[in-house]
Amino acid sequence: MIDKRVASAEAALADVRDGATVVIGGFGTAGLPNELTEALIDGGARELVIVNNNAGNGDTGLAALLAAGRVRKIICSFPRQADSHHFDALYRAGRIELELVRKATWPNESALIKAHGPAIARRRPSS
Repeated sequence: MIDKRVASAEAALADVRDGATVVIGGFGTAGLPNELTEALIDGGARELVIVNNNAGNGDTGLAALLAAGRVRKIICSFPRQADSHHFDALYRAGRIELELVRKATWPNESALIKAHGPAIARRRPSS
């Protein structure tokens, strides 16, 4: 079997180009791979299509990616939360597209997205 592990998030994302679709795991701030979003910001790719459960909250993680102006479109099932001010501002200004996906169809949508492109797996810490 080929060992596909990489040394860093930056190395894993080296091939992400402008306009790429990136599926980011997590539920709110739980399980969100902040090192992934930080590496996406540092990598410089723009016009990204982000697939996640929500549209970010606070100022870190996905919200930081939105604040950096790197996202063209977000596909999610729950875009608004009490502290989703970065998404709210972008959406109200017409600077980001939103595609809502019903929670009931989310597993099917995720499977289709994964089937059409490469994926970066991140090992979860054991409990």
